[in-house]
Amino acid sequence: MTRFSCFLLASLVLAGLARAEKILGPETPTGRYKHPSSITQLENDDLLLTYYGGDGEYAPGTGVFGVRRSADTGRWSSPKRLARDPMYSVGNPVVWQAPDGKVWLFYVVRPGATWSTSRIAAKVSNDGARTWSDSTIISWEEGMMLRSRPIVLRDGAYLLPVYHETGYDTEKVGDDTTAVFLRLAPGERTWTASNRVTARMGALQPAVVELGDGRLIALCRRGGDYDPGDDGFVVATESSDGGRTWSAGVETEFPNPNAAVDLLRLEDGRLLFVYNHSMHDRTPLAAALSSDEGRTWTRLDDIADGDNSYAYPYAIQTRDGSVHVVYTSDGRTTINMTTLDLP
Repeated sequence: MTRFSCFLLASLVLAGLARAEKILGPETPTGRYKHPSSITQLENDDLLLTYYGGDGEYAPGTGVFGVRRSADTGRWSSPKRLARDPMYSVGNPVVWQAPDGKVWLFYVVRPGATWSTSRIAAKVSNDGARTWSDSTIISWEEGMMLRSRPIVLRDGAYLLPVYHETGYDTEKVGDDTTAVFLRLAPGERTWTASNRVTARMGALQPAVVELGDGRLIALCRRGGDYDPGDDGFVVATESSDGGRTWSAGVETEFPNPNAAVDLLRLEDGRLLFVYNHSMHDRTPLAAALSSDEGRTWTRLDDIADGDNSYAYPYAIQTRDGSVHVVYTSDGRTTINMTTLDLP
């Protein structure tokens, strides 16, 4: 894993931000709280954004909602509730258009007071996210959660990055929190788990890409508390067998304030990494590009900065080549989308 011992960040390169758009705000009637969002492009070119809403992160009765941007009009729909549980809170939705036409909606169900009690559930749509199946459980293990989309491997398997959160604490993620990867082989119905990726402060919310030679790399949020500090870094791990086994986590040179990150392989083969370039604040929201399979990175101009919290980035590239990043701001009450003009 020496490839991750020195992530070289080159000098700042300006990349224009083509458009920044507020999609949802505190006035949207799904509860003041709106956090973390995910987005996918559907087969008809509409964009579908999901988030969980309610009165607060740990409030009872939260639900998963979706808004849809029409490819014809460019306008966003009103929110529609996509998932709820009659007994427990739900959250952290990940929506994904699969290559076989199905649309997956993954989310977590939280029976207890903290995220360490969660399980992973899913719904599937066969009509372009117009209607959804009943819920099914992807992982019954207590503490299992997710944040990032699956990817399709060269052998046709789906690989879903997830994590096992420990600590049972709203203000600290346990240092034995681990990244995990669930693999669904073609024709199978059961997601098979990899080994667990450990790190000094814990490793969670992995985002994964497949490299040109078939190896996989993932970049992860670190665990720990939210106090100011100078030793919090993004964690990296690597797999050479299709995601079945992973190396122990290694800290990179990217700072991390115990906040989500995203990693995306672009159509031209470059890697885009979106993260908070700070060890203690969720600002600025930064981006970096790699043209050599993640060995070195060039930091771009910031997506968002200033006295705010820009959290939980989620990036996609649409079929027209545009790169969109959605993220939360303003005390987790607002969801924004910025379209990047990459160099």
